Amino acid sequence: MITVLLIIHLFVTLALIGIVLIQRSEGGGLGIGSSQGMGSFMSGRGTANLLTRTTAILGTVFFGLSLTLAILNKGTSVQRSILDVPAPTATTSAPASSAPATPVPAAPNGPVVPTK
Repeated sequence: MITVLLIIHLFVTLALIGIVLIQRSEGGGLGIGSSQGMGSFMSGRGTANLLTRTTAILGTVFFGLSLTLAILNKGTSVQRSILDVPAPTATTSAPASSAPATPVPAAPNGPVVPTK
């Protein structure tokens, strides 16, 4: 269930980014600095734009999915991250061959200087 919601959340996020990037910059957020002023900001003509409505719908869906995923993951006791790498498991089994193991030479104490 959480995986399905997470995948839907990813698609909504990508669509929201794309829709926001497609929109034309009008300068001055919320209509400030334009000749229309704040009176026409919430008029029917200002909100009827398809991209504006799509952005609002996708933003609402994004917010709802974020809250839903947060509530569903609230009770989990294990803190997981996609950046976590599982720890390698150490094996203690003996090698399969019956030949005696060759000794490993000890590492030198100082830096190794090549000689000619």
